[in-house]
Parts: sequence; structure tokens; C-alpha cells
Amino acid sequence: MLKAFSTAATGMEAQQTMIDAIANNLANVNTNGFKRTQINFQDLLYLKMREADREVATGVTAPSGLEIGSGVRVASTTRNFTVGDVQSTGSDLDVAIQGDGFFKVILPSGEERYTRDGAFQKDANGLLVTASGYQISPGITIPQDAMSVDIASDGTVSAITPAGKQVIGMLELYRFPNAAGLSSEGGNLYRETEASGAAVAGKAGELGCGSLLSKYLEKSNVEMVTELVNLINAQRAYEINSRTIRTGDNILQQLSQLVR
Repeated sequence: MLKAFSTAATGMEAQQTMIDAIANNLANVNTNGFKRTQINFQDLLYLKMREADREVATGVTAPSGLEIGSGVRVASTTRNFTVGDVQSTGSDLDVAIQGDGFFKVILPSGEERYTRDGAFQKDANGLLVTASGYQISPGITIPQDAMSVDIASDGTVSAITPAGKQVIGMLELYRFPNAAGLSSEGGNLYRETEASGAAVAGKAGELGCGSLLSKYLEKSNVEMVTELVNLINAQRAYEINSRTIRTGDNILQQLSQLVR
């Protein structure tokens, strides 16, 4: 069988994965704090039919060899953590990170997760939680008689009560040596891994951490035009690889007719 069949098949599989990633990016175009995924490809092993330094005559070596590739594979997916556009919401508990950093949340199991989704709410006990009900760490309790809440650019959280303004907590930010190594857990949450390195706590606006913007939310950094262009390129690449298989099939068909 022609090697082109298996080689083209790897190309079709790779472009299918590319389309899957693009579809996920487009599906999350309006997800708070979502970071687009990009696919990284690598070529496969090569069949070396002749080495480049092979001696072709006495004292003469070939300037180039003869190598036939085996196709392509998906090497990895990486998150693009560029900051997305912000949108005004007018809600006291909404906050956007302008720069590097993540909020820490605590799951019911006690495990730690990280998010850039600042669409916070308060639960029945007045605790500041995510839209899914996970508690923000360090914990912040909003007084029951609070008329409004103010979140400063440095993360200081204050409540306006009948008794006046009082500081009730601080929103800390966490940075990673390699944010691309974080594991995506769904629900706008990321998990620390060995590849990401340990989380480093910091104050908003200091030590590389971004500042906070109250009453705003960071939107997805997905650019629809870019994703649609990538989608067209992936579709054309898929079609070209399928055409390679069709061409190989025509060659085999012609060979079988010669035998007759």
C-alpha cells in the first residue's frame, strides 16, 4: 500500500483535532475569563533511505540525503493567557483582573483551584463565592446590613454599612511560573500542576500581579475573525489530505488495470 495513505491520514486526524479546538474556542466566545486554546503540531519519524553524508564516490559525499516523512501529530495544546476585553456590569461584586494573576477558590472537598472569572456573588451566610458557589480564598464575609461593597484596585474589599465604611477583607492574586502548564478543569477553573509550578501569592498591582477593576468583568480573549480564518485553513488542509488519499487510490486503480 502507498505510504501516502497513512501519512495523509495523520494529517486528517491532526486537522480534525484543530477543528475541535477551534470549535471549543468559538463556543466560549462569551465565557468570562476564558483563554483560547491553540494546537501545536510536530512531524513524525522519517524513513531514511539514504544518509546525507553517504559516500557516493571515493572522497565524495552526498550533500543531501533521501528522507520520507511519516506525517504529523498533535504535540500539545496551550492556553493563550493574554488579557481579554473588559465589560462594564455595574455590579459591586464583579471584578476584572487587568494583567497577570488568578483568584483562588476552595472546592467543597477542600481542594484549591484558580480562576480569572470575577463574577462573584454572596451566599446565604454572606461569604463571597463564585457563580458556582465555591468560596473565594482567603474568605471574605459581607455584613448582612451592607448597603454596598467597594473593591479597590489593590484588592481591598470594603463594605458600606449604616455605621460607615469598613474593610472586610482582601482579594489576593496568585501567579504561576508557567501558566500554560495549568490543567483546565471546566467551570472556569484551573488546577495547579508540576508543569505550572507552585502558585505565588501577591497583592494586586504589585510584584507582577495585575490590578483589579471593580464593576467590570474580563471577557474571553477569543477573536472570532482569527478563529474563523483558522477554521477555514484547517478545513482546506483536511480537504487536501483527503485528496492525497484519493490520488493514491487512483494510482492503485491504474496499477490494477495494468495487471489486467
